[in-house]
Amino acid sequence: MLRRVALRVPHDDVEIATAWLLERFPDGLEEQSFGGVVELAVFTDAAGEVVVGEAFSDVRSEPVVPGWENRWKEFHRPLRAGGLWIGPPWSPAPPGERTVVVDPGRAFGTGAHPTTRACIELLARVERGSLLDAGCGSGVVAIAAVRLGFGPVHAVDLDEDAVEVATSTARANGVEVDVRRADVVRDVLPGTAVVVANIELAVVELLLGRLVSPVAVTSGYLASETPAVSGWTCVDRLELDGWAADVLSRTTLS
Repeated sequence: MLRRVALRVPHDDVEIATAWLLERFPDGLEEQSFGGVVELAVFTDAAGEVVVGEAFSDVRSEPVVPGWENRWKEFHRPLRAGGLWIGPPWSPAPPGERTVVVDPGRAFGTGAHPTTRACIELLARVERGSLLDAGCGSGVVAIAAVRLGFGPVHAVDLDEDAVEVATSTARANGVEVDVRRADVVRDVLPGTAVVVANIELAVVELLLGRLVSPVAVTSGYLASETPAVSGWTCVDRLELDGWAADVLSRTTLS
């Protein structure tokens, strides 16, 4: 019998738990916020339930109801960020809206996470120019950047599947994004006026240490955290649901 197996973790453990679950349950997962914790759920059998239960302490399980195969769609609703409508392909966009359509089926980011929304909101405040999305995932931020008037837009990710998904998502939205596989802390990156990086804090700091771009929009960390890299000054910050995003300006150019 198929079961919905859910676990609850603190906000700062979500990325680690999500990566662990997706490695073992690649068909995707549900994510819901409940105050100071986040619930992650997968659909699996009894053997999968045992695997999750052995790795996490706060695990709940229930049999799925008829129509479970479409239930996950209920958790992916349209949202707005930076003046854009962002939603799944089964939700019709209002006429005349600037849209970003993202299929959440492969779980590389839909725009719903607070850090993604915050990055897009901050990009809407930044002077337009060329842009690099470092660690692009599904490509939602890169596509949003195109919609906001940035260009040319480049996107890189270390994960080959993410590169494939971002390329497909850009094509489905009818926008031009140069998507490539690259390690943001090792490989040569395109030189752009703006870099956006929605990744964990340690990687953000490593990336900032090697950039020559004059502006960076960063996120992927809690509101209690701030990138600490010499040569950069925070000029804008947005906090959403306990997470933060910053606009950083270079104070020295190398």
